Amino acid sequence: MRVFIAGIDGYLGWSLACYLTERGHEVFGVDNGNRRRWVSEVGGQSLLPIDSMDARRILLSKSGGRMYDMNLLCYEGLREVFEHVRPEAIVHLGEMPSAPFSMISAETAQETQVNNFIGSLNILWAIKEVSPEAHLIKIGTMGSYGTPPCPIPEGVYPPGSRWINETEGIDADISGLLFHRSPGSFYHSTKVGDSINVDFACRVWGLKSTDVMQGVVYGTRSPGRDPSRGEWNTRFDADEAFGTAINRFVAASIIGEDMTLYGKGHQRRGFLPLCDSMQCLRIALENPPEKDDAGTIAYASGGMYRTWNQFEEVYDLTELAKRVQKVAKTFGLEASIRNYVNPRVEAEEHAYDPIHEGLLEHGYVPTTDMEAVLSEMFEDLLSHASRIQEMRDHIIPRIRWDGRWERVLALGVGYGS
Repeated sequence: MRVFIAGIDGYLGWSLACYLTERGHEVFGVDNGNRRRWVSEVGGQSLLPIDSMDARRILLSKSGGRMYDMNLLCYEGLREVFEHVRPEAIVHLGEMPSAPFSMISAETAQETQVNNFIGSLNILWAIKEVSPEAHLIKIGTMGSYGTPPCPIPEGVYPPGSRWINETEGIDADISGLLFHRSPGSFYHSTKVGDSINVDFACRVWGLKSTDVMQGVVYGTRSPGRDPSRGEWNTRFDADEAFGTAINRFVAASIIGEDMTLYGKGHQRRGFLPLCDSMQCLRIALENPPEKDDAGTIAYASGGMYRTWNQFEEVYDLTELAKRVQKVAKTFGLEASIRNYVNPRVEAEEHAYDPIHEGLLEHGYVPTTDMEAVLSEMFEDLLSHASRIQEMRDHIIPRIRWDGRWERVLALGVGYGS
């Protein structure tokens, strides 16, 4: 299959390119190095050393693929690439992926919105005009849903859903309508907008898309990666803006820094290891949407818009920190857990009951041994402790949702217990 990856140089993008190449797919992609620039701007760096983009281009070309140096905001350039590649599937990973980065300033909020909205629109138009039969896999985020006090379906209200208001005399069937979204940052709002635009394009242009509402990804190894082969390394970030929770917990443990829990620390989120993310994306690629798939809206135009919630399991953040602490001990590390003033505006204790049936029905086998994955992370990162030390000051958060840039303070011992 000819697969086009937008954002091929990123954490998921490079992992997926290597994973698919090893399985015989033709892999092409575009990237302009924005992820490297954004991380550097907030004082971070990849804790695993990674090859330059030029070296990656050479490696990919050896397997018949190609990485184009291009910005998704340039529509004419993107269309030319599509005309050359004629992709059968597109995986859109080319967005600014950080909620904190989008909240730093008016400039970063604008850059986030322009990059994500316009880049996604350009991909939709390129598909329509060049490869209308191609399957678009757009990476969304479980964070788009917020934390509603009800089960979270896969994108749409399931069959039998009704809106009942006895006071107003309303009893209406809402089955198949898009489920309510409640973004928690300017980044998350772009993901909500993407979903609306992609659904619209499927409805009016007859396109086919899978919207993968992804949980928080953690880990250093994609399936089958040989850790001794550095060229297969994907980036690994642990700074306050681009480091996901478990990645930050592990990095902090290695250098004796606190694992930071925001507020009470009982936020619940869906998580999955990097190897599971690759497995799920492969399943989506190999199984384009069908009319009867869970979470699928089939339109008269022939278009199909499918949503899959992608995560291994839902975890409480305090529970996760304790798991990291347990594994750290096996490496002789005494990891500390502290509750800090929450820099975000969010619920710190809440219901969270997302459904994820689609991927399981298509063969997803979750990695249930989290401690084994955490051990791999410690194994891969311990030899790079000096790189973590270099960015020590960028692990404790300073980016606040109220616009201030000021390091948050620790709360009293036992605050979140």
